[in-house]
Amino acid sequence: MWRGTLTFGLVSVPVKLYSAVVHRSVHFHQLHAADHARIYTKRICPVDEEEVPYEDIVKGYEIAPERYVVVEPEELAALEPAFTRTIDIEDFVDLDDIDPIYFEQPYLIVPDKGGARSYLLLLESMRETSKVAIARIVLRSRERLVAIRPREEALLMMTMSYGDEIQSPLALRELEDIEGVSLAERELSVAKRLVQSIAEPFDIGKYHDNYREALLDLIDRKAAGEQIVVEPPVHREPTATPDLMGALQASLEEARRRHGEAGAGAGNMAGAGDGDGAPPVRGSGTAKTTRKKAPAAAKKSPAAAKKTPAKAKKPAASKTKN
Repeated sequence: MWRGTLTFGLVSVPVKLYSAVVHRSVHFHQLHAADHARIYTKRICPVDEEEVPYEDIVKGYEIAPERYVVVEPEELAALEPAFTRTIDIEDFVDLDDIDPIYFEQPYLIVPDKGGARSYLLLLESMRETSKVAIARIVLRSRERLVAIRPREEALLMMTMSYGDEIQSPLALRELEDIEGVSLAERELSVAKRLVQSIAEPFDIGKYHDNYREALLDLIDRKAAGEQIVVEPPVHREPTATPDLMGALQASLEEARRRHGEAGAGAGNMAGAGDGDGAPPVRGSGTAKTTRKKAPAAAKKSPAAAKKTPAKAKKPAASKTKN
């Protein structure tokens, strides 16, 4: 998607950029319920109620209700950063010094022709010094702050938010409710043991997009002619646990039972406190579906083909998507 030069000091590395993430979201089109025809978007002027061609549309910034400052395309172009084909490294920092909230979109940086040696030199020097590079790049007419670090056998580049783009939690009034709250030492002790009992090494492979998989399964079944009976979802309003210590103890016992440690850890609960609270009940926020016998499915359903989608044509901009 981009090719240019990565520079650090007086060293230049010819590189290419690839997106590091393939988003698997399921998208829908808007259709007319009566005939399933695709819905199109029209730009209508509310004054004369006529359709406005794209070339007659200008950009305006609202400074007051119904008052706009119109900014011309050439004025915007004059403010855009000079387009360059370089990624200029400004600093090397420790990864632990960067709050993950600043990270946005990941990209892979790979060497271009003639850049293998200098690329490997930068990769290995960053790996052995455990440093992350902070750099700037112009992407889509906008100068972006980025962090570059080694990942496996390549350099990973993450676009970053600027400091003034991050919302401070101190600005949220809801956090004022915890100012006068105090924790009992016994509660904190049991809560920490609960966290430790559930802790395990991180493995991204064990986590799946359950909603997407269920949605594609539903689409497959409907495409095959299956009748779907939908049960209403169970909604539970969020409430505080009335017996916090009891819920902590019950949750800890349940976690130990799942991990086969109930016998080894039972004696440690003697001094943790009393309480007969039950673990919180997990509510389902999604609708349940019941299958009915369906006719024979097609050889390959439409949704199944989209689970590992090939590069598709981009839909027309005038069509409405949800």
